[in-house]
Amino acid sequence: MTDKNRVIAHVVGARPNFVKAAPLIKAINSTGIKQVLIHTGQHYSKNLSDDFFEVLNIPEPDYHLSIGSGTHATQTAAVLEKIEPILSKVNPDIVVVYGDVNSTVAACLAAAKLQIKTAHIESGLRSFDKQMPEEINRLIVDHICDYCFVTEPSGLINLENEGIEKDRMFFVGNTMIDTLKSTVEKVTCFDEDEFALLTCHRPSNVDNKEGLTKILEACKLSPIKVVFPVHPRTMQKMDEYGLLKYFSDLENLVMCDPMSYTEFLGRMKNAKFVLTDSGGIQEETTALLVPCLTLRENTERPVTIDIGTNVLIKDLRHLKEQIDKICCDDFKKGDIPKFWDGKASLRITEIIERILI
Repeated sequence: MTDKNRVIAHVVGARPNFVKAAPLIKAINSTGIKQVLIHTGQHYSKNLSDDFFEVLNIPEPDYHLSIGSGTHATQTAAVLEKIEPILSKVNPDIVVVYGDVNSTVAACLAAAKLQIKTAHIESGLRSFDKQMPEEINRLIVDHICDYCFVTEPSGLINLENEGIEKDRMFFVGNTMIDTLKSTVEKVTCFDEDEFALLTCHRPSNVDNKEGLTKILEACKLSPIKVVFPVHPRTMQKMDEYGLLKYFSDLENLVMCDPMSYTEFLGRMKNAKFVLTDSGGIQEETTALLVPCLTLRENTERPVTIDIGTNVLIKDLRHLKEQIDKICCDDFKKGDIPKFWDGKASLRITEIIERILI
C-alpha cells in the first residue's frame, strides 16, 4: 500500500501544461497521496492561465513564481532560481513536469540537481528539428528525468534509439485527451455558418515578416470564415512588422482575444477545419476527428498524421489542395490512436503508486 506521507509536486506554467495536469491531479487525489502544485507563471493572462484553473477544477497553486514573459534564457533562469528553494523545502518524492515549455526543463533540471526523482508527462516526442526551442527542452528533460510517460508509439522508438533504458519508459496514452473527453460534451455548440479555426504562435511563423505574410495568404485561401484567437505575442509581432492592418482588413478573418479552454474546444469541435502550428492542437483535432492543417515543416506527433486527421502543410499550393478536399468531403477520415481513451491519468497514477511503495 502506498505510504500516504509521500509527496508529489506538479510543476505547470503554460496552457498545455494545465490541460495535461488537471486529470492526473484528480486521479492522484483518490490515492490520498499529498500533492503540491507549483505554477511558474510562464503564461500569465487570464485566458491563458486563470480560466484554465477555474474551468478544469485545478486547485489553487501552493506556490506561484510569477516569472512572466521573457527570452528562453530569462524564463529558464528565473524558474531555476525561484523553484530550487521551494523544492528543497517541500522535498517531494517525485516532481512531475509536463510537455516541452521552458518551465518544464527548468523544473526538471532543478529537481535532478537536488537528487529528487522526476517524471515527464508527454515524453519521447521528437520533431528532429533543433531550431525549435521545444525540441531542445524535450531532449534535455527526457535524458535527465527518471520516468518517461509516453503518449504515442513513436515516443518509445525515439527514447530507445537515444539509449533510454526500457524500464524508465511507460506507454500510457495522452492526459490532454483525458481532459478533452471529460469536457467536450459540456462545451457550447456554435449554431452558425461554416468556419475554420486558426491558431499561430511559433517563432518560425510569427517572429519574422515572411512567416506572418504566409499566414495572411493562408487566410485568403479559405472559402469560409476564419476565426483567429490571437496570441498576445502574435499580435505584437503583427504590429511590429506593419501587418496588423492587412490582417484586420481581411473580410473573411475574425480576430479575437485568446479564448477560455471550453470556448476554444467548442470552436474546435465545430470547425470545418483547423489551421495551426500548435503541437497540442494536432492531437486535440485528431481526438475530435476534425481536419487539421498544420503550418509547419515537421511534427513531433506523427501519430496524428499516420492515424489521425492531421496533414503537414509546407507551402500554400498544398494548403489550397487540402482545403479543397475538405470542402468536397474528400479529406481523410482519421482514427483515434491507441490509449487515447480518457484513461491515461489512471494508468500513470497506478504506475506512480507502484513506484512509491
